[in-house]
Formats: sequence, C-alpha cells, structure tokens
Amino acid sequence: MEISITLLNLGYAICGVVLALVFMVAGYKIFDRITPFNTSKQLAEKNVAVGIVVGSMFVGLGISVGLVIGMGLN
Repeated sequence: MEISITLLNLGYAICGVVLALVFMVAGYKIFDRITPFNTSKQLAEKNVAVGIVVGSMFVGLGISVGLVIGMGLN
C-alpha cells in the first residue's frame, strides 16, 4: 500500500516537472515574440541585461507554475 502511494507521488512529481518545463519553454517563446529584438541572438552575443531578464523570467515562471502544480497535487 505504501509503495503504491510512493509511486503515485513520484508520477505526480515527474508530470509536474514536465509541465513546468513545457510552460517555461512556452513562456520563453511568447517573450521572444513580444520583444522588439531577437532574444536568442542577444543571448548569443552575451548581452548581460537580456540574460538577467530571461533568467528572472524563468525563476518567476518556475515559482508560479510550481506552486500551481504543487497545490493541485495536495
């Protein structure tokens, strides 16, 4: 009985990670479309300001999606 609960929680955690990654990629694509510059090109040119913005966007999306998924699992 306990092993099935553990496996179920592991499955939920894996699904949560996959969903979080999907939402992060989607968020990056949306951000890339709404900005007037090419984000990938700017990151390749080592633009620190764009790197900080993209990094903070990933942190924010990760926290928000993680909280939503975590609350949904309880």
